[in-house]
Amino acid sequence: MSARKTSGAAVFAFKLDAERGMSLLAVMAVMTLFAIALLAVAPTVQQSVQREKELEAIRRGEEVADAIRQYITFHQGRKLPDSIDELLEGIPQGTKKRQILRSSAAIDPLSEDGKWRLIKPDSQAFLSFGRRVQIYNDGELPPSAQFLDAYALPLVNIVNTESDEDLKEESEEEMETLSENTPFIGVASQSRSTSVLAYYGVENHSKWIFTPLFRASGTNRSGSGRGRNNMNSNSSRNSGRNLR
Repeated sequence: MSARKTSGAAVFAFKLDAERGMSLLAVMAVMTLFAIALLAVAPTVQQSVQREKELEAIRRGEEVADAIRQYITFHQGRKLPDSIDELLEGIPQGTKKRQILRSSAAIDPLSEDGKWRLIKPDSQAFLSFGRRVQIYNDGELPPSAQFLDAYALPLVNIVNTESDEDLKEESEEEMETLSENTPFIGVASQSRSTSVLAYYGVENHSKWIFTPLFRASGTNRSGSGRGRNNMNSNSSRNSGRNLR
């Protein structure tokens, strides 16, 4: 009798171990499938996160561009801002100062230190961007607002007379990283990464220049209107869907 009980207990223990083993295998299989699913969606999630950061960078960059416009307009085109802090201080209005730039917009979400790269009106980066705007707008540079002509006309003359070979792209080594104490007409990110979105057809963060010049909308080759804030993602551009 004792031997039978021992044998029955052994069989029961074996079955229990087998069931536990099967349960463990099932759990491992589910976890493996879950891991595979995560790996499959990870690039999409990462791209979505990057896209949102870029959209925020564009929104902030456009705010800085508008603050520059207000600053230049207040000084009737005679003076450019020398730093982001100068824009944050605002412009005089009566006995107080009127805010023209929010503190959050003064931070570049794409760069490590959060500082915008200041773009001088005579820099190679600005000239190259002007040419890209011209190409994007079917060979025409959109007009600029009052008091900005003094800074727009020299650029217009250069991009209209120089060849593409003369207007070379700014190299990585030549890229200036000025972030203060220099008169600037626009800002760009210090990030040199390839972008998910395209801004004026440009897919590199460091070459997105946010400036108050050339704010009017242009027309693309298919005849549909293209405004300054029209952007295309690498995937949606192929399907012709604009991101606004």
